[in-house]
Amino acid sequence: MADLQDDLHTSAEAGELDDLSVRLPAEVFPPEPYAPVSDHDEPLTRAHAVLAAHPVADGCCGLPRVLGPLPSYDLELGEYSFDTDVPRLREGHVGALFWSLHLPDGIDGDRAVGATLEQLDLLESVVRTHPEGLRLAHDAGQTTDARNCGRVAVVPGPARAAALGDSLGVLRCLHALGLRVLTLTGASWASEAGLTRFGEEVVREMNRLGVLADLSGASAETVRRTFAVSKAPVLCTRSAARALRPHPANLPDDLLVELGAAGGLCMVPLTAEQTGPTVRDVADHLDHVRTVAGPACVGLSGTYDTGAAHPLELGDASCYPRLIAELLRRGWAESDVALLTWGNVQRVLRDAAFTARAAQLRREPSRATIADLDG
Repeated sequence: MADLQDDLHTSAEAGELDDLSVRLPAEVFPPEPYAPVSDHDEPLTRAHAVLAAHPVADGCCGLPRVLGPLPSYDLELGEYSFDTDVPRLREGHVGALFWSLHLPDGIDGDRAVGATLEQLDLLESVVRTHPEGLRLAHDAGQTTDARNCGRVAVVPGPARAAALGDSLGVLRCLHALGLRVLTLTGASWASEAGLTRFGEEVVREMNRLGVLADLSGASAETVRRTFAVSKAPVLCTRSAARALRPHPANLPDDLLVELGAAGGLCMVPLTAEQTGPTVRDVADHLDHVRTVAGPACVGLSGTYDTGAAHPLELGDASCYPRLIAELLRRGWAESDVALLTWGNVQRVLRDAAFTARAAQLRREPSRATIADLDG
């Protein structure tokens, strides 16, 4: 397992954004006065109350990346130097996590398929050995059930497109093993040029199965073609506003508008590189996405344990109340906060399941191959 993991202390983000991240000079992070939030602050008290009713559904957790090389660990005790463990998740009012199935750079084909299977096996093992804190979930009902039982729902994915090995049969096998999100980048059929005919067939089969498309880091051509082909909503699990910060994985306003119109979800990452070095910077991105795409289009992505640097006051998974307190100070209605933290993800999961049930009535599993369609 160890040879399939990146080092814990790497500075790049996990997943497809490894190849897209930019190294910004220190000058873009000018020092500015910053007053830490007081634990007795009234908006912070309100934030805890709102999150108790509407916990965070986090779009990207990198725990599989850091746990793989370790011989043992106990996430219930919170005794390791991770950003994420059960005590921190409870303190941060996190109700669900999408677990990134990290692949090392430069592997594809059978090695990528095998590495993804090992990541799914690791995820299942972690959840099984922490039954008091974690529970596997594959749809909106199971995430709600986990929350109601005092557990954090763990949703497998996103995985890289390379995990399919260019095979729809592998996609179905990965879905049967729990995969629920696939990132449409880094494959010959989902490239800078957009989706090929086989790529379009992958999206249709994902719709039939109930696997959500993640478009963070995808080219504008791939994003727009996926909007046209997919009958289910899409996710951008790690994308903020490019108008505020010119990171290649952030979305320009025109794509944010189209994402909102398509019922998709932009999950803003809590990373200094993509959103900025303070809580206020993250809140600025959330304000912008809500304004441009609508309150039903914005979510959160902690990206904890991916190797990314995080803004001040948002150093680990326990810190979500401080971000929500900042939004409440800005006048966010509690109903909009509830959509941001929990409601929008639940809606996307429900819509994906509804689309899958309808598609399965109309369509048999696709037997198309990349040679058939793109050869």
